[in-house]
Amino acid sequence: MKRVFLWAVRLMIPALLCAGCEKLDDKIEDFPDAGESREPASVSLDELAELFAEVPFGTQQMEEVYQAVLASADNGYDEEYTLRNLFAAPGTGVGEDKLETKSPVRSYSVPMRDLLEQTVRQRAARTRASGEEPMDADAYLRALQDSDAQIYWPYFENWEGDVLPVITFDPGDNTSNNIGYRLVGEGADRHVEKVDVNEAFAMETPVWVINRNDDAAYTTLQVLRKNDPDWGQGGSVTVRSEGDAVGSTRTLFIKEFKMINNYDCWFAGASEFFIKAGKVEDFHASTEAELKLYNPAITDFMLVCRRRWRGQIINVNTVLVSEWTDQLDKIAFMVVEDDGGSMTSWKCSAMVKFNSKSYGIELDLPFRRYDDIVWRGQLSNYYLTKYSGQRSRFGDVEISFAFE
Repeated sequence: MKRVFLWAVRLMIPALLCAGCEKLDDKIEDFPDAGESREPASVSLDELAELFAEVPFGTQQMEEVYQAVLASADNGYDEEYTLRNLFAAPGTGVGEDKLETKSPVRSYSVPMRDLLEQTVRQRAARTRASGEEPMDADAYLRALQDSDAQIYWPYFENWEGDVLPVITFDPGDNTSNNIGYRLVGEGADRHVEKVDVNEAFAMETPVWVINRNDDAAYTTLQVLRKNDPDWGQGGSVTVRSEGDAVGSTRTLFIKEFKMINNYDCWFAGASEFFIKAGKVEDFHASTEAELKLYNPAITDFMLVCRRRWRGQIINVNTVLVSEWTDQLDKIAFMVVEDDGGSMTSWKCSAMVKFNSKSYGIELDLPFRRYDDIVWRGQLSNYYLTKYSGQRSRFGDVEISFAFE
């Protein structure tokens, strides 16, 4: 089943006005407090994959992971089960803590966390007995609970309910192949075989990828819809809140989105696209002095495209500009694929008309240093009107806009 989920937030940023400015500035600037490095990893992913291969889990624990992954996907996130949820609330998906109506607490006679803790303590005992540097089991378990590590289960819908997974990890070097640990046998006969794992393999065989979570902090549109019916159902219905203005002005919305290529290595999961538009909020100037009263607004959507959706048309139907007046000539538009890193920004401008003159209102569209810039530029009223409802290519994605 196709699902598409977005996160929307609007930021107000002070404006500077420059008369007659038609130029698009491609300047990239870091924010003053931006750091150069990513957050340090607290838990080794390859060691964690080996640890999970030792855990004596069975069908009940796989059902727990399956239910958590299903809930995450239903809430608009990737097919993921964070270790924080695994320890704190077994079977809970990402986003369930954001819902006003809480999901029923799932109960398992032997949750995965119990077997994981048992395996960690057995490892610690072996290190003491062998004379190796002793492992602090309690400290390691705390590190797991506080980490951003998770189980990512791509193509989980293909699981038939009885096959044990191959366990691998994100090597972090953009490779398409990695070593995996196949779990074979039951009870005392259970053992681990090393196999080569790639995405084609994961489509046919259940694979758990131990990787890091990078989307749980965001609130998806699916969560907003569950909390507030005014957001509507999406799909074939234009998404807007009850407060959005309609009437003499037009509303610009994104109708469809298609991802031509997956941006991230498959071990890292889905592609998270941030769609950013900069425009002048509710622009109705009647005198030149009133120009100084306006601030630009940035509308920012996060669109999670799961890997199986590559090449598929996704019905988005959500508002990009709620009030497009006759004076609004151009908006700044940017699509990035999120890869983290320090905050930076793109200096650009939105265009408005007053007394047959064009005014460029400068603004910053924020993004992160490691993000892939899919497309950035200006979209004019002429272009959006002429090609309303038609999909156009923007880098490696296709998008259609429409006025209503």
